[in-house]
Amino acid sequence: MAALQSAVQYLAANSDRFWRAVGVHLELAAMALVIAAVICIPLGIWAARSPIIGNWAMNAVETLRVVPSLAVLIVVFPYLGFGTRTALVALTILAGPPILVNTYTAYRTVDPAVVEAAVGMGMTRGQILRWIETPLAAPVVLTGLRTAAGEVVASATLAAFIGGGGLGEFIVNGLAMNNVGLLLVGGIPVALLALLAEGLLSIPEHLARKRIQ
Repeated sequence: MAALQSAVQYLAANSDRFWRAVGVHLELAAMALVIAAVICIPLGIWAARSPIIGNWAMNAVETLRVVPSLAVLIVVFPYLGFGTRTALVALTILAGPPILVNTYTAYRTVDPAVVEAAVGMGMTRGQILRWIETPLAAPVVLTGLRTAAGEVVASATLAAFIGGGGLGEFIVNGLAMNNVGLLLVGGIPVALLALLAEGLLSIPEHLARKRIQ
């Protein structure tokens, strides 16, 4: 209780710093998610169509999944140094696997009979992708995005270890100072933001599922 009271008092006295940290945290997480989606959704579609690319992509995903984000920071740090760029690389790598796997699975499991019927109607490959496969695959792809969003928002605290800012600064300082109140200033908002990100992305996911029912 005392720690929570201390956290509230700190927030009241340092609200500007707190909201700046929230902004940096969300910006970093959003950038990582967008970059991962731009790379992994097209790659997932390509992998679903090509067995060779599919095997390569899935093997790469399995490798990336076992590499901790902190280890990525350590590897990338000598090349990019302190700041948000190093954290952005690590978070993008973290966000990639669930998006890639879900996209691959979504497009691989589209009913071939539906595609064949569209071909029989004279639709081009591009039209089939846009009007048939993508709406059917969208719910599973959005599930991957939702999962990635929660993981990235929660893990963006790592940015503080290499001077990237964000809510992780309060956690790092709280650990260094053995200040539980300061830990709560960083930890509780991160948990709430992760839940909020997943909750918001569950809305388009639900709508996409409803659309194809």
